[in-house]
Amino acid sequence: MENFVFNSSTRVIFGRGTENDVGEEIKSWGGTKVLVHYGSESARRSGLLDRVEQSLKSAGLEYVSLGGVVPNPHIGKVREGITLCKEEGVDFILAVGGGSVIDSAKAIAYGVKYQGDVWEIYDRRAQYPVEAALPVGSIVTIAAAGSETSSSSVLTDEKTLLKRGYKSELSRPKFAIMNPELTYTLPQYQTVCGVVDIMMHTFERYFAPRSHNHMSDMLAVAVLKNVIDNGRLVLKKPQDYQVRSEILWASNLSHNDLTGLGRADDWATHQIEHELGGMFNVAHGAGLAAVWGSWARYVYKADMMRFVEFANQVWNVPINYEDLEETALQGISLTEQYFKTLGMPTNIPELLGRQVTAEEIEQLSSSCVHFGRRKIGTFMVLDKDDVSKIYNMANVATA
Repeated sequence: MENFVFNSSTRVIFGRGTENDVGEEIKSWGGTKVLVHYGSESARRSGLLDRVEQSLKSAGLEYVSLGGVVPNPHIGKVREGITLCKEEGVDFILAVGGGSVIDSAKAIAYGVKYQGDVWEIYDRRAQYPVEAALPVGSIVTIAAAGSETSSSSVLTDEKTLLKRGYKSELSRPKFAIMNPELTYTLPQYQTVCGVVDIMMHTFERYFAPRSHNHMSDMLAVAVLKNVIDNGRLVLKKPQDYQVRSEILWASNLSHNDLTGLGRADDWATHQIEHELGGMFNVAHGAGLAAVWGSWARYVYKADMMRFVEFANQVWNVPINYEDLEETALQGISLTEQYFKTLGMPTNIPELLGRQVTAEEIEQLSSSCVHFGRRKIGTFMVLDKDDVSKIYNMANVATA
């Protein structure tokens, strides 16, 4: 097991009706004037924003609101939020929504304290380190990203279509309010995209350079088996509190670093998908499902036994010791078959309704490696040529 530092400092408040206490929670963290940051007007129509605002008023807190966050959150909205916070003297940011809203809130938290343009932080993070941020809290409405307890966030520049991520403990939310009932009304597509995202956050830690860390492996397998089972159940029982609870808690465990302690993470699949998300504005979970199988088939020989273990432990595939490759590939195929049962794509044509062009693959690949400034992945380190080959593999429709 490699050396590691584990920090999971976010206070998790889980269960029915917990959003009604958000005002006192913010007050306990020293907040006096709050930016309520959210996505669509469904948060208002559902009554959630009304309950949040009433809680803030009851706690004697002032607030201003900013909605309109979209999937693959835009830097333009972040800049709008930064300006609003500075003008209004906001000292606490409350994200009400899913991963995109929480990521947008984190970026605003950086930007209020940062002297330059916040996009510099995301695009050239090594050159522009963050030194301060406003405190952030969250009320989670989608089980997916796990951003409510993580230190990472992702933004898209809607003008250049570049998508970039940044990670800092300064933006790890102070608290996360998690009421499974708030996820009942999600469209099925968003729900299953979330299930895929949970799996992928676990994959990015499980499929990493080998180290002896059986405890983290067992946690990862438990998260995967749990979310796979409940992903099936939620299609049949979308308003079952227990099912929604299991998925919501799995989303948190998949991204608070527990399942990857003691080894390096990979994140290549996420980086490959981010470019598709930036260019075509696809749902993150669907984009991940569309490229993961191609990534897996491209890299599995770098550590075939890891994929054999995955097939055996997650999908209960008997190990064929006479042909380990068969077992490894069966695990990949079963994962894709599961995605299909959820209605998710397993290649780019299914994701977009068409193949991408050679010119688009060139642009996607170049942007993915930051125009030659980096390589991606740790399970297998990938350069631009590798990334291009994976895009081309994923660009083939399958039966």
